[in-house]
Amino acid sequence: MQQLESETQSLHRTAWLIVFLLMPVALLNYLDRQLLASVKDSVMHDVPGFTSQANWGIMLGSFKWVYACLSPIGGYVADRFGRRMTICGSLFAWSAITFWTGHVHSYHELVTARALMGISESFYIPAALALITDFHTGATRSRAVGLHQMAIYLGVIVGGFGGYVADSPTLGWRFGFTACGVFGMLYALPLMLALREPRRRDSAVVDVRPSVGQALAELLRNPSFLLLVAYFTLPGMSAWVIREWMPTILNHSFHLGQGRAGVSATSPWQIAAIFGAIAGGWIADRWVRRNIRGRIYISAIGTVLIICAMFGVGNAHALKSAIAFLVVFGIGWGFFDTNCMPILCQVARPHLRATGYGIMNFVGISFGGITDWSFGVMRDRAMPLNQIFAIFSICGLISIAAVLLIRPRRELSITSEPQAT
Repeated sequence: MQQLESETQSLHRTAWLIVFLLMPVALLNYLDRQLLASVKDSVMHDVPGFTSQANWGIMLGSFKWVYACLSPIGGYVADRFGRRMTICGSLFAWSAITFWTGHVHSYHELVTARALMGISESFYIPAALALITDFHTGATRSRAVGLHQMAIYLGVIVGGFGGYVADSPTLGWRFGFTACGVFGMLYALPLMLALREPRRRDSAVVDVRPSVGQALAELLRNPSFLLLVAYFTLPGMSAWVIREWMPTILNHSFHLGQGRAGVSATSPWQIAAIFGAIAGGWIADRWVRRNIRGRIYISAIGTVLIICAMFGVGNAHALKSAIAFLVVFGIGWGFFDTNCMPILCQVARPHLRATGYGIMNFVGISFGGITDWSFGVMRDRAMPLNQIFAIFSICGLISIAAVLLIRPRRELSITSEPQAT
């Protein structure tokens, strides 16, 4: 009995250690992305080849389209060959490319760097979230994923200060990419030594390694999984606009400097998202004990808040009003984002979760790339912001219908306890 209790405590510590080890990686993952949005004006001025806002949107889209196409492959590699090496290899590769991004000298070099970044980063998120949910059963799953997502929000917040760094005469926009690249490459080795793969007591799920065809067939024949893909995609389109275009929107709408615009556009909603992730994870973990659909309901509530915020931001005529609605957006995003992977765990078996999340990324980020391009086109044509944001609000309404139709499987709501290897 004492030995069993000791093993349980050790497993509990390992499960949370996995989350804390991955948090710096998650932070860096999104810091690298947000930096580019925050230093947009400096990059367009310094790097020759930019001719329009749509041109910038295509460059942003080059990352997303490559990232999207390779996300299912990254997820399958993690399911087939292991999460640990997939995570560490991805970190080292994207950090090297981040370093190179700080040394590009043409538009085509930057597009190439962003496309290569998409290749390397596509392997991380599916593997990381699958590893976390392997170790965390239903009782702590949303909170564990929420803690990891909090690091992502912190990364966006830190990236939002990139405008101040870019405006510094002694640093410039290239400094942030160089520093992040060096840190990531250095962190990859100790991370590889510290991470552990799970081993389950349930022999039925040990060493299940489906072929590509088997994995795709099982997932794509699952109606609840397909509904989750749609649900994951539509609110995500709003997030891409808020994350990558909001610094420019605030800059032009309220005549802010590049540094202040970057911070105002990222910090309020990302800080709010941290609180949303904490609350959304805690409430979902408690609610699911009483109702198997608890995580679905919490996520849907978050999407309602996202819709209200998009409508409000699009019609804001003062900076304070815009920031207030960004805070609402952040709380809603925390509720939504924290529970997507846990909902996936309720509809897909453990050995398909990284692949499933990879497919979700494929669809969601493909539409994110289209969103970047279309938003740039609409801005070039001087389409009013309230009309643009109304379009994304409608997409959110459709997504709520999709998530409420999902039917979670009771036998997957609480999985068997894993063991560290």
